[in-house]
Formats: sequence, structure tokens, C-alpha cells
Amino acid sequence: MTEHRSVPGEGEHQAFRSLAAPMLPRLYSIARRLLGDDDAEDAVQECLLKAFRAHRDLKDPAAGPGWLVSILVNCCHDRGRARGRRHEEPFDLDQLERFSLFRTIADEDPFPYSDSLHLDFLRRLETEDVHAVLAGMPDIYRVALVLVHVEGFATKEVARMLDCPLGTVLARLHRGRKLFERRLWEHATASGLLRETVE
Repeated sequence: MTEHRSVPGEGEHQAFRSLAAPMLPRLYSIARRLLGDDDAEDAVQECLLKAFRAHRDLKDPAAGPGWLVSILVNCCHDRGRARGRRHEEPFDLDQLERFSLFRTIADEDPFPYSDSLHLDFLRRLETEDVHAVLAGMPDIYRVALVLVHVEGFATKEVARMLDCPLGTVLARLHRGRKLFERRLWEHATASGLLRETVE
């Protein structure tokens, strides 16, 4: 017996376009931050296809944007796994917990004649530096950081998107921030951003 699937009508097509079109810039932005430029477009296309097929199951239109992002995050996750990206990275959690960017900058004193060490440190970083550090983060932390701190989703929304407990998201955010700070310091040191410039 052949299964007959009903073809979406023009009204459904229009409803989906109304939901998806305004979200496209945000979806591309998220995909680029999660996967990089090379795979972002494919991930968004895959997301839109899956969302279109399931759109009639969306009960609350107001939940549409978050629903689309959830689908995208899953598509990015699957693509990252297929590429062999690591979800976690072994590191000493106790050592990570002890790291403080604020304290490290004060202790290392990279700009000895500065009265505003921390601001001077941040001024040395370009947007590309921050993006490079974020892109090198393990997926498990980068996804939570991007969704909460870059895209502005509430932690409860992110927990629903990732289908995991709120406490897990909060733990990933905490460890992710600590790891991001440490990597930011390491990047600045390795890139020579802490060398004093001659005026």
C-alpha cells in the first residue's frame, strides 16, 4: 500500500515564508558561529527543509523562531559530528576553575605604565581575535556561549533547544566562560598582542 502525503497548500507555504524569511540573517549568523563559513549555508538549507516538512506540527506560531533555531542547532551538531569535531576536550577542571582573566592581567602586568590594564588588554583584541577564540572552543561550550551571550537567548530557552536540563546548560556556560577567558589570554600572548607599542 502506497503512503500518500498531503501536499502543503499555498497558505502553508506563505505561513512558513512569513516565519522563515525574517529569521534568515539570524540563522546564518548562528550557523557561521557554530560551524564556520564553509558549512553555514548548507546547515541553514538543511534546517529550512526540515522545518518546512514539520511546519504543520508547530502548534504555537509565537514559538516559531526558537523552534527554527532548535532545528538549526541540531543540524549544526550533526554536521560537526560528521566532520569529527570534538564535543569535549580533556582539561583540568580544577585548574580551569582557578583561572581568572582579571587576576592574570593584574599579575602579569603586560602594560606596566597603564592605569587601566584590563581596558588596555581588551582594546588590543580585534573582532577577528574574539571570533578565532570562539571558533576554537569545544562544541559543547561554544554552542551554549553563542546562543546565550551572542544571540541573547534565555538559558531556559537554550535548555529546551538542546533538550538538556537547565543545570547542564548553566554548567556549560560557566565552564565555557572560564575556558574562553583562558583561551583569550593564551591567544593574546601567542599573537603578540601584549607587546607594548612604541608611540
